[in-house]
Amino acid sequence: MAIGERIRFFRNLKGYTQKGLGQLVGFSEKTADIRIAQYEAGTRTPKADMIKTMAANLDVSPLALNVPDIDTELGLIHTLFAIEDLTNLKIDTLEGTACLRVDPYKSAPGVFDLLSFINRWQEEAARYRNGEITKEEYDRWRYTYPEAEAQQTRDRLDALRKERASKEE
Repeated sequence: MAIGERIRFFRNLKGYTQKGLGQLVGFSEKTADIRIAQYEAGTRTPKADMIKTMAANLDVSPLALNVPDIDTELGLIHTLFAIEDLTNLKIDTLEGTACLRVDPYKSAPGVFDLLSFINRWQEEAARYRNGEITKEEYDRWRYTYPEAEAQQTRDRLDALRKERASKEE
């Protein structure tokens, strides 16, 4: 999905108008809706600092806005090819059906640990399926990754510290 489509998706998800989002990110009232419309239509591409500003105002990670174009089958397949080149993602078969899997035995130092991410993703998806979190909480985790993941880790560490401190008292 192109960046303009992602901006529109998250803008609509938050219930913002083009003018409202434009003003939040610093455009004048007169041009706010035009600038956002241009980004969404793909006639203008926001610079990196604007992507960060928009992401902050939409409460998502900049990475959630700036994803590769995977709307076409060829775009998606070439994205998967690139992921295979960079990580331990492999094409395989499972019960006679083609599938993607992460090879836990093949990883190189400094290479993105796809298996760890997939395991975390599966944990959050299971929490959603089991009713432990809402769809909104699950989407928030996905759309703010990795920032949300870091915050969850900090929150868990704070809770452990408080628990340890109360036991020592």
